[in-house]
Amino acid sequence: MDTLFIAVFEILSFGAIVVLVVLGLGIIASMMGIFNFAQGEFVLLGAYITYLVHSIGFPVALGMMVAPIAVGALGFMLEMVVVRRFYAAPIVAMLGTYALGLIIREAVRGLTGGLYLSVPEPIGGSITVGALHFATWRCVIVVITLLVIAASYALIAYTSFGLRIRASLENPSLARVSGISTSMIYSVTFAFGAALAGLAGALIVPVFSLFADLGIRFLIQGFVAVMVGGIGSFAGPVAGASVIGTFSAALPWLMSPVIADVLVFVLAIIFIKFRPQGLVSRRGV
Repeated sequence: MDTLFIAVFEILSFGAIVVLVVLGLGIIASMMGIFNFAQGEFVLLGAYITYLVHSIGFPVALGMMVAPIAVGALGFMLEMVVVRRFYAAPIVAMLGTYALGLIIREAVRGLTGGLYLSVPEPIGGSITVGALHFATWRCVIVVITLLVIAASYALIAYTSFGLRIRASLENPSLARVSGISTSMIYSVTFAFGAALAGLAGALIVPVFSLFADLGIRFLIQGFVAVMVGGIGSFAGPVAGASVIGTFSAALPWLMSPVIADVLVFVLAIIFIKFRPQGLVSRRGV
């Protein structure tokens, strides 16, 4: 029974990271009609910035605050300079984001020398519940993810900015003639999605360590989770990430990790075959 509780906790903490990655990816896909294939590398970049800040003598927690801001700023710049030029050709836009991700990955590989690097957990120790011991930092990851989901939902559902986002999503042409700068909305949305990925990378670097291919796994899982959850709503990516994150974390407890990954993808393909609109097909919040 103790092992079961520990397993559930591990699944929750891993699923929380997948939710952060997929939430940003899903928002970008819903708003712009493209998949950001640099999202995994934004995770990597968030992890690297956290490591870099710590390596020059500052606290890890400071690096974790700097990472989403820096990655979000980079996402804003990339959207304005590169991505927006290809909205009329989504395939070209996706190839462009893939190329950007490849550049980021290889740059980090060169800067780290291809090594596995690590940073300490900003909050160490464990929380004891009866005879069970839960890593404090993993608990923090789950709490931060829940807070980010709640804040993101509140922003989209209850603010004037969120109203403009939903208007741009539902009918971009009408939003433009109503005086909404959809181009700025797209830039801010892309930056927000990138910042969420940067935050995910910052949170996981004490757990998974830093290596150049860190983001690839999360990109693949994020893509599958968005397809399973459905594009066009806030709830879709969260639902998809919860399902894929749970299976991705749970199955390796029962079988080989490689077989577990293959099984997750097979199950996702079967689901998408019979329900292509995803778990949540409603547009809007």
